[in-house]
Amino acid sequence: MTGTHQSAALVLFGVFVVVTLAIATWAGRERRGSAEEFYAGGRLFSPLENGFAIAGDYMSAASFLGISGLIALYGYDGMLYSVGFLVAWLVVLFLVAELVRNCGRFTLADVLVARLRERPVRIASGISSVTVSVLYLVAQMVGAGSLVALLLGGTGDRARGWTVVGVGALMVLYVTLGGMRATTWIQIVKAVLLMGGTITLTVLVLVRFHGDLSALLTTAADRSGHGRDFLAPGLKYGRDLTSRLDFVSLGLALVLGTAGLPHILARFYTVPTARAARRSAVWAIGLIGGFYLMTIVLGFGAAAVLGGDAVRAAGSAGNTAVPLLSLDLGGGAGSTGGTILFAVVAAVAFATILAVVAGVTLASSASVAHDLYASLSRRGARGPHGEVAIARLAAAGTGAVAIGLGLLAQHLNVAFLVGLAFAVAASANLPVLLYTLFWRRFTTRGAVWSVYGGLVPAVLLVVLSPVVSGAPGAIFPGLDFALFPLENPGLVSVPAGFLAGWLGTRLSPRPADPAAHAETEVRALTGAGAA
Repeated sequence: MTGTHQSAALVLFGVFVVVTLAIATWAGRERRGSAEEFYAGGRLFSPLENGFAIAGDYMSAASFLGISGLIALYGYDGMLYSVGFLVAWLVVLFLVAELVRNCGRFTLADVLVARLRERPVRIASGISSVTVSVLYLVAQMVGAGSLVALLLGGTGDRARGWTVVGVGALMVLYVTLGGMRATTWIQIVKAVLLMGGTITLTVLVLVRFHGDLSALLTTAADRSGHGRDFLAPGLKYGRDLTSRLDFVSLGLALVLGTAGLPHILARFYTVPTARAARRSAVWAIGLIGGFYLMTIVLGFGAAAVLGGDAVRAAGSAGNTAVPLLSLDLGGGAGSTGGTILFAVVAAVAFATILAVVAGVTLASSASVAHDLYASLSRRGARGPHGEVAIARLAAAGTGAVAIGLGLLAQHLNVAFLVGLAFAVAASANLPVLLYTLFWRRFTTRGAVWSVYGGLVPAVLLVVLSPVVSGAPGAIFPGLDFALFPLENPGLVSVPAGFLAGWLGTRLSPRPADPAAHAETEVRALTGAGAA
């Protein structure tokens, strides 16, 4: 990458960082010590504002960099991520969004304890939420490392490593300075920038092929290195029975995982009413739907314009396909247009990463302070002000863990890493949430068993999968303790979470409280008594 590219992109990086830090500082001046302000932004955002913020939270580095890269490498099979993420949002919209807003206050555990015993449920849900958040953060760290390594003209571990550390430090600053109010405004700015950049690139790809989608797909197949197989299923997930099962496992995790993501559910607490939550979701689905359709065009456009060999040469995971595509569409290396477009796209991608890590870190720190610390400490959090102080410390701890794991996973595709986070969310959080909202006889033991019964198998199977060892692209390629053949654990861990919840309820010594369920049902459907 030339010095001009580096300078332009770094200037735009710097501008975005300065602006967002200013937003965080400004937002943090108002009601700094209030728990409702820190966790939910005072519940003062309009449906339009929150809709943009939800879209900003959901459209991560995995979407912008990872999905397009996977499509550029694997064609049809890579589109599973685009389709899966989009369908997953429909599950959230029609199944849990309004109910969660009515029953909860700050975290997922608030929904569960509305009818279950508080301490064991909060501890289990808090551990699960922190685990999901950390896995999600790792994906964003890897995306940042890939982007800056490309910008600096190399793929060395040193550039990636320092980028991971820098992003981790910034995300802690955003959360500690401004809480949910700052995070929401950063998400809104990021959503506008990301949609603008994606629309621009999509239009340029279509103009390059004169609006002929058939020519785009044909050229992508010819230059992909796979021929017509590029446009057919099976290139990545159809080689044998194991890869086909991996395909089903991934699809299950993507479709069900969103409804269990803590940082997405937390966004519905930032509006004043259930009606506003519904309208937020409608605004978000329009933005999200349009975005994921455009990632398909960008993925095939990268294969057609750059060629599969060029995408793989820049990084085997494909994370840099979109920035390289922007360089070519703008006029190529050394041109003014290419330099400007590359710098803008790189800055937008970096903004995407910073905004998402802020939202996820806030959700994780809320789970630590509001659920874990308040339940485990005999002294509690010493009131709302003390709880907010613990949350700020938890943000730093979460950042440190995410940085460490991000350094280990630098060479994995970011969309794939997010898929692992979705699998854990679908296994540990979704079963207990659905049982709590819809099963009258669900008990506290069932809830605890459901969380751990999904969380432990999901994490254990990831550790024992080819993602961690036993494969050339694994985190530890020199070791081999891969006992589980699938890369995604969802096919086993999601049913395990549901089964554990059912079994725990059946074996519970205490029956469910019918009055508590009736109260929760009325509150979920009407919003009566919602925070």
